[in-house]
Amino acid sequence: MSPLDPHQKLVHFLRQELDIPAESIALVERHPELPYSSFPMLLWRYGLITIAQLERTFDWLDNGFSHSARDF
Repeated sequence: MSPLDPHQKLVHFLRQELDIPAESIALVERHPELPYSSFPMLLWRYGLITIAQLERTFDWLDNGFSHSARDF
């Protein structure tokens, strides 16, 4: 199995760890020109995640991706 790129890891984290609906992620993915690190901010800005989920996502990004998403 090939390793996931950073965007795929982030999406996996959002779906598996935060239970963000695929439809919410798809809405933000309509902005492919933005770096994946802006992805969580757009979700929050559109009201698709809470501030607590945003903080958890930034913690996950700061810690170099948790093992839960890195193992894929």
